[in-house]
Amino acid sequence: MRKQEVIKRYILFIISLFFSGLGIACTKASALGVSTISSIANVLNIRFDFISMGLWLIITNMVLFVGEIIVLRRNFKPIQCLQIPLVFLFGYFTDLGGLIIRNISLQTYFTKLLMCVSGVIILGFGVALAVIANAILNPGEAFVKAIADTLNKNFGNVKIVFDICCVVTAVSLSLIFFNGKISGVREGTLIAAILTGLSVKFFVKILNKPIQKILE
Repeated sequence: MRKQEVIKRYILFIISLFFSGLGIACTKASALGVSTISSIANVLNIRFDFISMGLWLIITNMVLFVGEIIVLRRNFKPIQCLQIPLVFLFGYFTDLGGLIIRNISLQTYFTKLLMCVSGVIILGFGVALAVIANAILNPGEAFVKAIADTLNKNFGNVKIVFDICCVVTAVSLSLIFFNGKISGVREGTLIAAILTGLSVKFFVKILNKPIQKILE
């Protein structure tokens, strides 16, 4: 792969992080729940709101990055350290997204639901760009891939288990922090679990060919 193409792919990946962060910010603002992988950060942000959602995402993603190193050990490749600055960018873009939409009024359940669905679609768009860029995996997917490769298991199956574990952990933390009440994991989390994958497939299908021509 030519150097110019590599640069283009990483630029596209950074753009994908912006839309992914904006999507997370929208679902966060809806107060109906966020994506499965972000649900732990969401609960922590609700409980410890002096730390921003973006910073909690940085912290949780760095934990996954360390987990990836532990799982892979000698098989860990130094190139994966590029995940670190990208994690910080993702956290920054999430907080920036929150600032962008902060003046949008969400007085009714319908407007909150609309914000949540819009956020999921925007997130799907961002993930689709990352898939097309094919530059580097985010810590969440990299951690899942590390487990799948180490155990010689199907990536998709491990991803499902991982997502379930994220939600269970988020719900457990919520029950602990909020006296037996569930907060931060709601119908929006289910909507994200269903619609994100569909959105990614849709955007990849219509954008892959034209963007690949630009990247070449």
